[in-house]
Order: sequence, then C-alpha cells, then structure tokens
Amino acid sequence: MRRRAWLLWAAAPVALAQVGVEANTATRAQLESLPGLGPALVQRLLAARPFADWPDLLKRVSGIRSASARKLSAAGLRVAGQAYGD
Repeated sequence: MRRRAWLLWAAAPVALAQVGVEANTATRAQLESLPGLGPALVQRLLAARPFADWPDLLKRVSGIRSASARKLSAAGLRVAGQAYGD
C-alpha cells in the first residue's frame, strides 16, 4: 500500500501537466511543478495575472519568450484555456 501511495504522489506533477495548468488560476505550487518555472518566474506570473492570452503573458512577464512559452505549453501550461500557438 505504501508503494502505491508513493507512486500516486510521484505522478501528481505529470498528471497536472497532462491535464493542463491554467496560468490565470493555478496555485504557486502548481506553477512551480512545471519544468522551467522556478520561484522567481512564478512570482512574476502571479503578480501579472490575469492574462487575456499568450501574447498578453509574453508581453507582461519578463523571462518568458516564444521558445520558453512553447516548452511551458508542452509541459501543460495554458493561458485562458489555450496552449501556446493555438
């Protein structure tokens, strides 16, 4: 039973990425669970919310440009429900 609980806990960030993490409503922990989002970048995201779309996020959050937006989107980050480039 312990192994099963550990596996569920370990898979939680993967499950979040597959479902999607909404930039406008995600918690700090949910955002930090995505690869490429550290505490400083998450703080800038939280301070700049809400975002209308990806171009709005890219314009207002320093440290996120198109290359990193593609990677974050592939990891599950969504803005207004949309993946980057949709």
